[in-house]
Amino acid sequence: MKTQLLLSLLLASLLMPTFARAQASAKPQQFTPAKTPESVGVSSAQLQRAEEMLLKKIGEKKIAGAVALVARKGQVVYHKALGMNDIENNKSMQKDNIFRIMSMTKAITSVAVMMLYEEGKFMLDDPISKYIPAFKAPKVLVEVNKKDSSFSAKSAQKEITIRQLLNHTAGIPYENEFYAKAQIPRFYSIDKITLADIIPKLAQLPLMHEPSAQFTYGLNIDVLGYLVEVLSGKTLAQFFQERIFEPLGIVDSYFFLPESKYDRLVTVYEEVGEKGGITRKPTSHWTDYPISGAKTYFSGGAGLSSTALDYAKFCQMLLNGGTFNGKRILGRKTIELMTTNQIGELEVWDRGNKFGLGFEIVSEKGHAKAPSSVGAYEWGGMYYTHYWIDPKEDLIGVVLFQVFPTNGWGIENQFKAMIYESLD
Repeated sequence: MKTQLLLSLLLASLLMPTFARAQASAKPQQFTPAKTPESVGVSSAQLQRAEEMLLKKIGEKKIAGAVALVARKGQVVYHKALGMNDIENNKSMQKDNIFRIMSMTKAITSVAVMMLYEEGKFMLDDPISKYIPAFKAPKVLVEVNKKDSSFSAKSAQKEITIRQLLNHTAGIPYENEFYAKAQIPRFYSIDKITLADIIPKLAQLPLMHEPSAQFTYGLNIDVLGYLVEVLSGKTLAQFFQERIFEPLGIVDSYFFLPESKYDRLVTVYEEVGEKGGITRKPTSHWTDYPISGAKTYFSGGAGLSSTALDYAKFCQMLLNGGTFNGKRILGRKTIELMTTNQIGELEVWDRGNKFGLGFEIVSEKGHAKAPSSVGAYEWGGMYYTHYWIDPKEDLIGVVLFQVFPTNGWGIENQFKAMIYESLD
């Protein structure tokens, strides 16, 4: 009996990898074009209307051009480039053009963090000071002196945890007077600095509120990018390339582009005047950071540039429960955890939605405002980029423009709403 039991256990252990591979292969591991959109329950006519809307916005000079990709059940129903990459030089937009995706970087950094979580490197409710000691005994802002950007602060009641950094409740904002005075990069940097130079300095500055008290969007994920470096012994760029990009077949995503791909970087435009319209943004670090400077600062919150196809592969991996290209990046249960409400009764601004570990999650209240499914998750980037992942509809979408600043936020949501209206 004992021998039979041992043989059964041995057989089961031998079969487990095969079973795991079979589970992964049941999900689409490569994108394929749909025979027709209707074959996966999408209306061709409505896709055409969504495209016409984008072309109308291009004609109205709200955007110069766009690249969008939509896939259902792993089959691509829409992937087109519209309008212009560079109006002044008469360069048409191409599907492989590279966009500054800004805060869409956050999802990739969050995945990197959770890969290390799966390896047992930390627990989510560990204080970040356990791994970055400069965060020990945080302070909470009391008052700022507007004349010289000095401040007064009091001791926080508790430490910042890794979970709070992932869900943006740590109290770490984006730019303010004392961040500027301390020379904390607003997003990315072309200076010869590293995360190891900046994050411990950031740790010495006060929080905006007690940890977990509010949803405060900010440099939380840049802190976690440094955590990835501390725990892995690699730069964030190396970790992304070796552990995420290469396995998924992502080939055009970088913090700083190789020179051979400079000509594929999309031109940045900016909105002008109350009447709208766009003009080419003057050359500066706002436009040139992916191709200039020291190329040593890897902003986990806003530093990547990518293509629609590359980012769609990342999205499909998440939709698949952690696999794509035959490679497992994360476990299914980890992604379930990441896409579960982590902020309790708090909400993401005025949207009525919740936030998980790296993603905004559509709630019942948020669903009442727009047609996304409850449980879909998404985010966007400041230069006018957006993605969404909807497990209920087996749907992903990526839509990329390149305008900053803009008061015209909404084209991406209009496009997304029209895609949802195309579903059977």
